[in-house]
Amino acid sequence: MAKGLRFAYYPGCVAQGSAREVEDAMQGLSRVLGLELLPMMGAACCGAGVMKQANWKLQAAINARTFSQAEAAGLDVLTPCASCQGNMHEDLVTLQEDAGLREEVNIILERVSGLRFEGTLRMRHLLQVLVEDIGLDVIRDKVVNPIDFPIAGYYGAPMQQEGACGEDDVYDPSYFEQLITALGGKPVDWDGRTSSVGFPGLLAEEKSAMKMTAAVLSEAKQEGAKIMATACPLSHVNLDTYQVKAGKVAGLDTSLPVIHLPELVAWALGCDVGRLAQLRTRAMVIGD
Repeated sequence: MAKGLRFAYYPGCVAQGSAREVEDAMQGLSRVLGLELLPMMGAACCGAGVMKQANWKLQAAINARTFSQAEAAGLDVLTPCASCQGNMHEDLVTLQEDAGLREEVNIILERVSGLRFEGTLRMRHLLQVLVEDIGLDVIRDKVVNPIDFPIAGYYGAPMQQEGACGEDDVYDPSYFEQLITALGGKPVDWDGRTSSVGFPGLLAEEKSAMKMTAAVLSEAKQEGAKIMATACPLSHVNLDTYQVKAGKVAGLDTSLPVIHLPELVAWALGCDVGRLAQLRTRAMVIGD
């Protein structure tokens, strides 16, 4: 279990690869808020919703290895990625409830790594920890640069399942909106905040994924958002990198700056002020 604000840190593949800005922001906000993130050396990919389609038991064993590493340290796992959170939480619950599968996986773990999974930890997403553990009042008091414009908070679909989103409502969440308010922003009220953008379907059904992505971006902009912040680095790939293509495929206006949740928090807390200035410029240039 988590001790104070200490967590076994699982950044996810994207934060360690194509989106290093997530890692930069995580380290910044952790310093300001007093989060201690203990790295799990050698932790593998969670499967990202792809691996289980071919071999679910392999994915379960790989995630059980990650869980057992955290358990050995007596910590919960914290991730900034909604896809990792949803995927790993689902495997965690299945392993906790299925004793037969758990023992089968433990035989593999003991043989390969000398570890055992007992099921005593929790999967936590950064958004939950900010609201439930640190507290919005604490965050509000530490804001240096208020993010003072309309923001669309994008939860994504993967972690909107019972238990995976903490104490937030699965179907009508409010944690992101509460956090945006605490950071000085104006949260946008929109339905697309929990809609899927089709990742990882992008790999096989690109046109469908582009239409889903465009719908989310277009709605956020129509509802008055000047920027979007996403709790899912994987979804960010669609929402940012494929933004122009999505707009062309769907015939919708998708021009909207999209950043990561950790960036939004870190910048409001006074980290990376140059990047915040760039964001403000982007929002002004794109305009309405």
